[in-house]
Amino acid sequence: MSQHLSDAPAPVAAVLPAVAGTDRDWWRDAVIYQVYPRSFADGDGDGVGDLPGVTGRLPYLRDLGVDAVWLSPFYVSPQADGGYDVADYRAVDPVFGELADADALVREAHGLGLRVIVDLVPNHCSDRHEWFRQALREGPGSPARARFHFRPGKGADGELPPNDWESVFGGPAWTRTADPDGTPGEWYLHLFAPEQPDFDWEHPAVRDEFRSVLRFWLDRGVDGFRVDVAHGLVKAAGLPDVGRTGQVSLLGAARVPYFDQEAVHGIYREWRRVLEEYGGQRIAVAEAWTPTVERAARYLRPDELHQAFNFEYLTTAWDAEALRAVIDRSLLAMGAVGAPATWVLSNHDVTRHATRFGNPPGGTQSREAGDRVLGLRRARAATLLMLALPGSAYVYQGEELGLPDVTDLPDEVRQDPSFFRAAGQEGFRDGCRVPIPWAGAEPPYGFGPEPGGPSWLPQPAGWAELSVEAQTGDPESTLELYRAAIALRHEHPALGAGTAVTWIDAPDGVLAFRRDGHDPEDGRDARGAYDGEAAREARGSGAGRPYRGGPDARTRQDARTRQDARTGQEGRGVGDGRGFVCTVNLTASPVVLPAPGRELLSSGAPARAVTAQTAGRPAAVRATVPGVSGPASGSVPDVPGAAPGPRVVIAPDTAIWWAV
Repeated sequence: MSQHLSDAPAPVAAVLPAVAGTDRDWWRDAVIYQVYPRSFADGDGDGVGDLPGVTGRLPYLRDLGVDAVWLSPFYVSPQADGGYDVADYRAVDPVFGELADADALVREAHGLGLRVIVDLVPNHCSDRHEWFRQALREGPGSPARARFHFRPGKGADGELPPNDWESVFGGPAWTRTADPDGTPGEWYLHLFAPEQPDFDWEHPAVRDEFRSVLRFWLDRGVDGFRVDVAHGLVKAAGLPDVGRTGQVSLLGAARVPYFDQEAVHGIYREWRRVLEEYGGQRIAVAEAWTPTVERAARYLRPDELHQAFNFEYLTTAWDAEALRAVIDRSLLAMGAVGAPATWVLSNHDVTRHATRFGNPPGGTQSREAGDRVLGLRRARAATLLMLALPGSAYVYQGEELGLPDVTDLPDEVRQDPSFFRAAGQEGFRDGCRVPIPWAGAEPPYGFGPEPGGPSWLPQPAGWAELSVEAQTGDPESTLELYRAAIALRHEHPALGAGTAVTWIDAPDGVLAFRRDGHDPEDGRDARGAYDGEAAREARGSGAGRPYRGGPDARTRQDARTRQDARTGQEGRGVGDGRGFVCTVNLTASPVVLPAPGRELLSSGAPARAVTAQTAGRPAAVRATVPGVSGPASGSVPDVPGAAPGPRVVIAPDTAIWWAV
């Protein structure tokens, strides 16, 4: 914040190509791809990803089919917490490039039909931010200190912290300063690392400055903001004690005096008015760890933010009953405030879901590699479930490659600040931040411009087979599964935006639901975009952007045709029916279900038809489906409430999409 608007270059929004389809609420059904810039693509060969590297890979994201790119922080920062310790909110850190590179990225993204969302970190800044340095220089009682939470300590000589609050990264949430004369001084609040002092949002200068920061980036053409620690800006009056230790275990599960305070909503009402000053459907997305999804929905009332990450969904185990419950709660809570539900499986702060699902349930951090085959199988099924649900979906870089977490990084290369502090987060976030593989047989797998070049975290030796190059064109690969699923999500009239699903009776451990497109007579689909060519135009197929398919669209279509042949159903176009069914077998055994319709896409083995001749012969059924096992007794089991008709066998941990 040391740079003011009067010092900034002229806004460039007027010369940026507009993104097609800005006349609708694009964010209600968007697939948004998170880029962690340090680990996405290195343009200059120094081993750290940067903005030119991201810009060079934007065509890949266009062909993946996503609607928007969310960039984790690239601002000037000492990098004490991977850029979430910001020293200047209006400048690009030299490790990532310069301001002109940010402008070029936005311009290129818009030309490809992609929107750009940038991270905003308003709860705290860097201890090297000019405001905080001024506060230290000017000492107790100065106006500069009023913009932060400085307090005298407790005890005879002020040697104890002002209250019992604990840092999310471990240890006390307070650090003592030294006065200008060198004597011990006041304490300052930092809910995260000591290098990240919290702003005091009761101070009007803080509010004014961040509205200015919003306008700075909106003027440069960005389409929105992901708001870091959106629930933490306001603290309870008087900063009361929590009354217990181990507070990290409370986060996201209980009310604490430093998170989710009522006064925070006034800030976001101010921000919404700023966003609405600009055209093009600019949005804000809350990272809000709240005790319930209903509390998260309060951030999304019509005059506040647009979306909130669904952390309750992310933290739900691979369990049909639990997932159905959180889906229902999420849709009900978001529908009550007119906001879309969001669905997310991984991000830069949690173990990748391909690893989490291969381990026993237990939080968002896994220290063990787990069962790689099981984890990937479940991760692929979870992806189809997520992309089938109503609302918006978030994809974390590399999950489309099926990347596992790197759980065996040597301690000496780790950089997660919580790894070095006791009693905080487990500190293993580096495992999901390892640079992603693009091509080649050896590290850095095309991450940088030179073979054998550096990468800021070491990549596993076995990642060549997971690279973009290796997976492209392979219809069985996870990358092609994502490409096909996102293309179908955009194409099918029942997918995308919506407020509800219709559950279908299914055996224990199985989820099955139906979604339907709007009446074709009104010319509009479930997303609010016109079907057919008009829908393609509304989704941004103009400006030279291919319609949701890269160079491997033919390969993916061939794969779907083969699946149709396996189930014995006639191949037809997606638009033949406006109904859609998703079935997910979350059990370790095959299940038999009524065939909902024509199979569109499977996360694993295609469904296999059960004929009348084999219905009474389980051994024959087992022979037609690899992996089917069980006692050879009786006929195919009935499904409660199922109508008579064709039956299919669905493999374990498998999701299938059906056209109805």
